[in-house]
Amino acid sequence: MNWNVRIGINPLSWMNDDLPALGGETALETALAEGKEIGYEGFELGNKFPKDGPGLKAKLDEFGLACVSGWYSGFLAEDSLAAEIERCKTHMAKLQYNGVKVVVYGECAGTIQGNISTPLAKRPRFTSDAQWQGYAERLNAFGMHLQQSYGITLAYHHHMGAYVESPEDIDRLMALTDPAAVGLLYDTGHAYFGGATQPDALLKKHVARVVHVHCKDVRPQVIAQARNDGWSFLSGVLNGTFTVPGDGVIDYDAILSTLHHAGYQGWLVVEAEQDPALAPSYAYAQKGYQTLRRIVERLNTAQGA
Repeated sequence: MNWNVRIGINPLSWMNDDLPALGGETALETALAEGKEIGYEGFELGNKFPKDGPGLKAKLDEFGLACVSGWYSGFLAEDSLAAEIERCKTHMAKLQYNGVKVVVYGECAGTIQGNISTPLAKRPRFTSDAQWQGYAERLNAFGMHLQQSYGITLAYHHHMGAYVESPEDIDRLMALTDPAAVGLLYDTGHAYFGGATQPDALLKKHVARVVHVHCKDVRPQVIAQARNDGWSFLSGVLNGTFTVPGDGVIDYDAILSTLHHAGYQGWLVVEAEQDPALAPSYAYAQKGYQTLRRIVERLNTAQGA
């Protein structure tokens, strides 16, 4: 039986929401047409997509593409559960209308990921066990609400510049949260940049919690410079910290083998924010797709042998 995994992409390869100068002039239709031509089955969302459920579905249907998921900016680290439940209604209804099963939860309270002048070292941190515990309890409750109200699972995105960035942060969050309520979005690039220079080892530790996967590769020499020189997250992006699978040092054979062995069923999403002027969108999106497709096919062949 073939591995039931689908390959999607984030529009960041064509246009960057946080840095509009990167591909800001590129039409959404260009990204959708090129992504479909390359072989991608679906797209994650970005700022240029229609904001309502029917409009979004109609646009994706034009190109025969599925809605993979969408980023949701959460503030549970510093705000109340009630406020989050109210704030999420429009976004979750849109995802639900489009048959989305997981939402990308990005913690944006206090985050510095979108501030080009703030060094990563100044990211927010919880300073007590009580803060961690309170956060986990709010996440659990919010995750249960999303499942019960929308049939959507919370996929927690560990992210540079935010409260949960390092392997130790991920370990602690997974230990404190309920597996039935909070899933893990495993992002290979953020894992490496956050300190997991062997991303597969961290993945193996938490693979049972993984409900969504972002596949980005890294350029270690740029990451080292970003750390040493106190760059912001966006400065790192501009200088090429990230790239697509197959163009950096992450062992995607190991990553996908671990997911396959664990029975992961879901999306593999190529997501590599970089400058399209330096990394042409089509060529890099194609490289990322071909890298993942080749490994998936090899794993399926080995399984059928």
